[in-house]
Amino acid sequence: MLLRSLLLLLVLVGAAPRCRADDGYRLWLKYDLIADAGLRARYRAAAQFIAVEGETEIAKTAAAELQRGLQGLLGQPVPVVAKAAESNRRGIVLSVGPPANVSGSSGSRDGYRISAQGNTLRVVGGSGAGVLYGVFALLRQLQTGQALGGLKLSSSPRIQYRLLNHWDNPNGTVERGYAGSSIWKWNELPQRLDPRYTDYARANASIGLNGVVINNVNASARYLTLEYVQKVKALAGVFRPYGIRLYLSVFWAAPKVIGGLKTSDPLDAQVKQWWAAKAEEIYKEIPDFGGFLVKANSEGEPGPQDYGRSHADGANMLAAALGPHDGVVMWRAFVYKANSNGDRFKEAYEEFKPLDGQFSPNVLVQVKNGPIDFQAREPFHPLFGAMPRTPLVLEVQLTQEYLGMATHLVYLAPLFKECLDADTQTKGPGSTVAKVVDGSLDQHRLSGIAGVANIGADRNWTGHPMGQANWYAFGRLAWDYTLTSAAIATEWTQMTLTHEPQAVATIVNMMEKSRDIYVRYTTPLGLHHIMGQNIHYGPEPWLAQAGRPDWTAVYYHKADSVGLGFNRTATGSNALALYSPGVQKQWGNANTCPLNYLLWFHHVGWRQPLSSGRTLWNELVTRYYTGADSVTWMQQRWASVRPTVDAALHADVAARLAIQRREALWWRDACVLYFQTYAKQPIPAPFAPPTRTLAEVKTLVDLYQLK
Repeated sequence: MLLRSLLLLLVLVGAAPRCRADDGYRLWLKYDLIADAGLRARYRAAAQFIAVEGETEIAKTAAAELQRGLQGLLGQPVPVVAKAAESNRRGIVLSVGPPANVSGSSGSRDGYRISAQGNTLRVVGGSGAGVLYGVFALLRQLQTGQALGGLKLSSSPRIQYRLLNHWDNPNGTVERGYAGSSIWKWNELPQRLDPRYTDYARANASIGLNGVVINNVNASARYLTLEYVQKVKALAGVFRPYGIRLYLSVFWAAPKVIGGLKTSDPLDAQVKQWWAAKAEEIYKEIPDFGGFLVKANSEGEPGPQDYGRSHADGANMLAAALGPHDGVVMWRAFVYKANSNGDRFKEAYEEFKPLDGQFSPNVLVQVKNGPIDFQAREPFHPLFGAMPRTPLVLEVQLTQEYLGMATHLVYLAPLFKECLDADTQTKGPGSTVAKVVDGSLDQHRLSGIAGVANIGADRNWTGHPMGQANWYAFGRLAWDYTLTSAAIATEWTQMTLTHEPQAVATIVNMMEKSRDIYVRYTTPLGLHHIMGQNIHYGPEPWLAQAGRPDWTAVYYHKADSVGLGFNRTATGSNALALYSPGVQKQWGNANTCPLNYLLWFHHVGWRQPLSSGRTLWNELVTRYYTGADSVTWMQQRWASVRPTVDAALHADVAARLAIQRREALWWRDACVLYFQTYAKQPIPAPFAPPTRTLAEVKTLVDLYQLK
């Protein structure tokens, strides 16, 4: 009897569905069986075969990806046939057509059109890459449960160069990386290609990214040696079938460090020849190499100014080396001098604005979204709209250097949109940053956008599971910046977490509010750069000594007995004058300046009434307290979707939200207690004063900074 019972138990266990915890590796490319049987049947009827017309290497990749996706979603294999089947069968035809057949902008070769024609669903791309993007768009329709009947969908990228910038180093570390070590295993390359490289390429292609800068902007010269060029060549071979070109960050002093020259002067004939020969060597190995990204004369990095030359001189020399090839130079504008009496806000503008029109045609200047450094909220960089004769690349940060790293849930699409939608007003209303970046405002041939990657060797790629949404959102906005952050969050949630409608709505609502919540409990009202030094984690508004004055907190918040904030009007640093008159009018009056930017531009009295009806002090405290309390709301919202989300993934996010709540209280107490020493006012009702002292809070910084 016992043996029979054991045998029955084994049979039942074997027959039970095997549920595997979701470790996050598949990202949004989860081709799991569609649970709705009726919907699955309709999709099956429409996808009985796949045919490819006008094959290219990338089109073959598209067919394989479509076959893989359909088999998982529909639960049955879909054959790839040599040509479209007879008219009584319904299937999907992939074809490469002339760009004119695909609606869109200057990037129409990457564009696609999906349409139902008789019994076939046709995916037409202006190139093999266009077909691949169309396939991923079609799979996205299926993953999110959209109807295929009468489908008419066309899209082209609004921006030409859509890149991830990795800050990875040869030793396997990642600067500002919070998801483990680098995914590039340099000691194994070129002989062994980790399968993860292919999955990485798939993920990037699925959201329309077409370029990867694989190494840190604080570059090592080793990447330009033939040894490393061979390693890079191996990676390029993995990326190529997915329409992704590879780029390198280059070390300016390489001609001296590895070339044996006595100088790296960009106007020196030998230096010019060295770079030309190096470019030739790279293109011989990697014919579709994308070009160079350069950080020069910034934060101690060498550059052309070491020889009395300008950024344009340096960029143009590299542009000439790349000239015989199809490559570009992306020259970063992140420069600032150690000037305790100046304003870091103005540095990049003052160095680059005079150079407008002096750069070669294959040079793009890469500008961060804001004038300081990837803060939780910044006004748009004043260079946008100020260099009409130079194509500008918008650089944003996916890795959460100043946003709680991999422990805080912060959905960044609203931040990206805030910058892209900002109106420079340089050519009248509607002169948005997006139109500067896509080249349409000033009719530029080249356009680009770059995101500093949040990817590492962690199994789930991004450390925080919800960090995947920022990678996804960046790609979708790089392709089409008119998409709303809510629409992108909805797609990602349905493809990654759950299809249950109420749970999707709850998660999207939480994601949409997360960035503003973070700002409220860390840097409300336009405060900025008051985080801990070195690793930029946690609060340290009292920081007054650092390696340079503009790495301190007091340099930025200017707290004193009178008030708080950096006066950037005409009576202060006058940084506001870098913007167009319309923007100056919008932000120039402390009484009408939007509260989110108030302390960016004004030193405001503690007792000054604000548009909220509260004084500055009371509004500051209110935002810190309600921001910290809102993390509890996020915890409650996340708890409510537990039945619909994978248990392991849900537990991971719940644990990180608990950390976020603890650290939100740390931020609240640290900042309120510190600024209270200047304001000399009580904590307003109904908020209870912190239970710990400022001295006690300061000891937490020592623990986190490992001092």
